[in-house]
Amino acid sequence: MSEHEHGPDCGCGHDHDHEHEEHVFIIADDEGEEREMVMVYTFESEDQLYAVLLDRQDPERDGVIFRIEEEEEETFLVGIEDDEEWDRVQAIYEEIARSENGE
Repeated sequence: MSEHEHGPDCGCGHDHDHEHEEHVFIIADDEGEEREMVMVYTFESEDQLYAVLLDRQDPERDGVIFRIEEEEEETFLVGIEDDEEWDRVQAIYEEIARSENGE
């Protein structure tokens, strides 16, 4: 998936609001380096919501998937630790990426 600009007449074929605000998160990678990540897509699987985030400085880099959890009206991004859950959501993400790229 790649991030791209949408204007009112972009002709992108997507059914979405072109006037949407950007959701930015600061995420530390495995080396502890913080990166600004932008939420570009959400999807649901087995009654659980997931978010795909792209590096704001390097949008061509692979997306990162987090589970979205809510607790007392607060929303959190949670890393996916379970291998079975990861395999399932990664397969969904790859299918979304293929359809977005017209493959």
